[in-house]
Amino acid sequence: MTLIQHETSDDTARFRRPPSEVMRLARMGSFHPSRLSFLRVMLRRLRDEGWTFDRPVWEVDDKGVGHGVYRAKGPERTYSLVAFAHDLPPEMRSDRVIATAWDATFALFDGDPTAEDIARLGRNVPYQEAGRITPSELTLARANRSVRLFDHVVAALSSGRQPDAAEIEAVGYLMRTTAVYGSGKFGACDRADIAERPELSAPFQVEMLTVWLIRAFTVDIVEHIAAARGGKRAAKLDPAMRRTLGVGNSTGLGMAPFLVRHPILLNNWMIAREEALARVRAQAGSRPEAVAGLRQALGHALANAEVWHSEHPVQKRKLHDLRHDLGLISARLDDWDLGAVRPWDALWRWGDRTLTCEGQEALLSLMLEPHGDLVDDLAECMGADEAARFRLDGAMPVGKLREILENEYDWALAIDFDTPENVARFWYVSEEKLEPRLGERATEDGATLEQPLCIARLMSELYTTVRNHDAGAPVAELLLSHPEHRFSVRRAQIARDHPFAEVRDNLIAADMLPIDLLRCKLAFFGASQFDPRSDRWVRINLFAGAPFPEEIASEIEA
Repeated sequence: MTLIQHETSDDTARFRRPPSEVMRLARMGSFHPSRLSFLRVMLRRLRDEGWTFDRPVWEVDDKGVGHGVYRAKGPERTYSLVAFAHDLPPEMRSDRVIATAWDATFALFDGDPTAEDIARLGRNVPYQEAGRITPSELTLARANRSVRLFDHVVAALSSGRQPDAAEIEAVGYLMRTTAVYGSGKFGACDRADIAERPELSAPFQVEMLTVWLIRAFTVDIVEHIAAARGGKRAAKLDPAMRRTLGVGNSTGLGMAPFLVRHPILLNNWMIAREEALARVRAQAGSRPEAVAGLRQALGHALANAEVWHSEHPVQKRKLHDLRHDLGLISARLDDWDLGAVRPWDALWRWGDRTLTCEGQEALLSLMLEPHGDLVDDLAECMGADEAARFRLDGAMPVGKLREILENEYDWALAIDFDTPENVARFWYVSEEKLEPRLGERATEDGATLEQPLCIARLMSELYTTVRNHDAGAPVAELLLSHPEHRFSVRRAQIARDHPFAEVRDNLIAADMLPIDLLRCKLAFFGASQFDPRSDRWVRINLFAGAPFPEEIASEIEA
């Protein structure tokens, strides 16, 4: 859906940043998780609706091999994570998509699985893509151990002591997922069949629920193995230490094109975030509890920045900027004039003048944090029925289409695609891995199989065609002569009503960083500890610091 009109106002509109500022890769690649991130949205709903959780099945042997079921019961429905733990030889452990064996595999079942359901899943889920699942399954997932930390924690607990806090801090998770598939992949339930369920209407809720329950499994399995080895002397993880653990994830180029392929969804994510910031800025005054909440959020951000490390040169520079900017924010709050007219807007305008992109986007998340009553309802606007806008408007005059291109794609029309560095790369789908990849046009074969992901070039080509076409002719006539532009015309018509639908950069340029796309999407998920391993893949942490299922009912803030 598009952002609901009654949730915006003229008063907040003037505080919204323009798409020309927000939809640039350098800024999108500096996003931070916020209270509108999908995992936070899910946790709030679970808490507010009184969901309950249990583990009705745990059939795991002393070697840590077997299966368990984690059940989430809501007001109307039950979802169950069926988890399979395996004895994986070290030489078979791989995070690559083409791996064929894993330390653990999972499926999120729609309802309460019977013994027959579990047996069926046991014959299929451990094989992942090579197995078969049904519409009764909402997701399919797998994970590998972070071997050094996993073994360290087992050794410590089995001897009756707690793990080294520095070891926990250095890694942050016991296992990392290498894929969480949903939305109909490999036979799983189609998104359309569950999108109307209130608890799943926000984006990626089944995926977030899957990973959150996997997190509980990672702690249970390590404590189980430790107890099998240590017997009565074995310890359980200290609750505070356990809370710091999340679920790791390795994400590569396969995720990057998602933002390009879902323009309406991207628009709704972005405009909800920008409207949230505008609402906070538009406040006439400041409430003491909101100011206290901001200071508390800043404390958490400072602590997170200290333990957030990366060896990637781009990310090292960003972390330097972040730590410096958080220090500036801290100093600014010490002399922040809370009696000024619109003090939150004054704080933002100071940050806009003073901070780097990294610091500005961190400040955005900090400013939203103490304003749940003001912004949380926007999470209801972040889904999208993209099929509703698939139909082309063939009656639109070509002159109107030309106007849209000149107004909404002026950034694209300014790029010279006759320059080699502006067409240096091409997106394609790997035959081996069946996932998107990025090729170098000058040195690699495959450009004839290029995917339509460089929207800037496609719009430039469309403009060349429409520039000299009869302005009064209908678009349908244009497309009869030039059917190759159907894709571009549809996107232009979408962009007319969805100003945040396009990434306003050249996605095949020599200096384009795919990790900027990854970080943008992962920040909306709620990922932390963004750690690029190249410009094309990254490791992250999900749910670190979040409550566990048995803690959610007593959580004051999610």
